[in-house]
Amino acid sequence: MAITRKRKVADDKHVAPKDNVYKNMQESKETHISNHLDEIVAAVSITPRKKIQNKLPQTALFQPPREKLHLCEEKAKSYSSSHEYEQAVRELVRCMALTRICYGDSHWKLAEAHVNLAQGYLQLKGLSLQAKQHAEKAKEILTNSIVPPYNDNTDVFKCSIELFHTMGRALLSLQKFKEASENLTKAETLAKELLQHGRIVKEEWIEIQARIKLSFAQMYQSQKKSKEALPHYQEALEYTEISQGEKSLECVPILKELAGVERALGVHDASINHFLQAHHIVLSRNPSQEEAAVSAHLVARAAVASGGIEHHDEETEVNHVRHPARREQSQATSDLWSLPSLPLAVLTQEQPPCLHRRPSYRSSVSSGVLSS
Repeated sequence: MAITRKRKVADDKHVAPKDNVYKNMQESKETHISNHLDEIVAAVSITPRKKIQNKLPQTALFQPPREKLHLCEEKAKSYSSSHEYEQAVRELVRCMALTRICYGDSHWKLAEAHVNLAQGYLQLKGLSLQAKQHAEKAKEILTNSIVPPYNDNTDVFKCSIELFHTMGRALLSLQKFKEASENLTKAETLAKELLQHGRIVKEEWIEIQARIKLSFAQMYQSQKKSKEALPHYQEALEYTEISQGEKSLECVPILKELAGVERALGVHDASINHFLQAHHIVLSRNPSQEEAAVSAHLVARAAVASGGIEHHDEETEVNHVRHPARREQSQATSDLWSLPSLPLAVLTQEQPPCLHRRPSYRSSVSSGVLSS
């Protein structure tokens, strides 16, 4: 009997550690799952991670995904307009995750989210390779989204215009000019076909054309083909003035790039006039002293390049009579020197080209277009 009790005690001691090991494994597994869920919540939550750790209300944690998606989209626009680019891209990443939850892996909306994220990487952070990868993923999704009957695929085709345009710009940044041209041409062709089939209004087509023509112009200028770039810049300016207005800020970067091309081609009068036009738009928006100085400096530099700064009063007055535009040019130049001294970096900096957004696409196209 004593021997039996000893064996039982020994068996109990042997089993106890096994129970403890199993219990520890279970606790570890539960902790790991809990941490993983926290990461998922943080990825799709519209609130900062610090607030999650402070026990968010259930209404915030379990808000419907579509409501969160809408809020994230609004946040991304707000951060982008206030130049908070890191936060804007972060919201676009959340938009993509929430779109997958709301619509699944094969819906064109997910492709649109990839395109938006690609545009964010490209325009806000200058990350061309990441933009190209997301554009390729969007193309893969859209290829499977175009199915008969094609009458119901207008949104898909509109999304595809943005896809091809974004892909073209990403490839342009990567200096793959041939592939960039092919994608920009696809975007332009599809937009024209949508207009012809009544799927977009002319105003929307004009806005799309403005962006595509600017991309073509920048592609040629990147290859130092100023003659080929010039007509595309002129068309981009014309379409932008129609869609946004002649005094809109969207015209300023196009005017500056156009003037730069004209100066490189030796068309100095046109170059000065376009720099002046950009300068007047900037001044009409109550700019800071730095912004006004940069704009005036561009005009002055164009005047110097053209030999337009006269050194004798008589010659200056004669030129003002013959060429009224040069009076404005001289005034802009004198405005520059009357400003307080500024750092050289401020005077010489160039403002980056303004990149726009928007959709549009094609109607009676075959599903082979995307896969081509």
